[in-house]
Amino acid sequence: MFQYFNPNLYVDSVLDLTPKRLQQYALKSLLLDVDCTLKNYRSADISQEISSWIEMMKDNGIGLCLLSNGRHERIRCFAEQVQLPFVALAMKPLPFGCRTAIQTMNFDKKSTAIVGDQVFADLLAGKLAGLFTILVAPILPEEEPWFTRIKRPLERMVLYPKHIRCRECPYLRDTW
Repeated sequence: MFQYFNPNLYVDSVLDLTPKRLQQYALKSLLLDVDCTLKNYRSADISQEISSWIEMMKDNGIGLCLLSNGRHERIRCFAEQVQLPFVALAMKPLPFGCRTAIQTMNFDKKSTAIVGDQVFADLLAGKLAGLFTILVAPILPEEEPWFTRIKRPLERMVLYPKHIRCRECPYLRDTW
């Protein structure tokens, strides 16, 4: 059961993902969570750093699609800023949103990863869809809604036993 909560890769930020690093894992496309993965929850805007990262990934032929549980209109506004396709109301942790994005974008499931900050939403959706999973440390988790913040200690509990020696793991830091 714990294999569903064990990501294939941990990174501090999406900025740590480069085309070369993705190539090491034979990944050609990414399903990207939005809130606390690409931007802080309360912000409507994207940082220049993330915007440049998205452009760099596109320029290198990496397929990108936003995948969010957020409402259609809110995610559409963000998707227009970054000029990316999106699937809103994805119902993560259910795998349906992942499958819809893969089919819509014509991505190869074997070379697609889901990238997100939540174990019980993004990671689990990816595992149930049979995808490579990449867990990032959340951006400003203190701004998240209460129903997300209450899951954070549980996430650390399921990750901690397996990674007790992994002090570098962003999910095990005491800073949030």
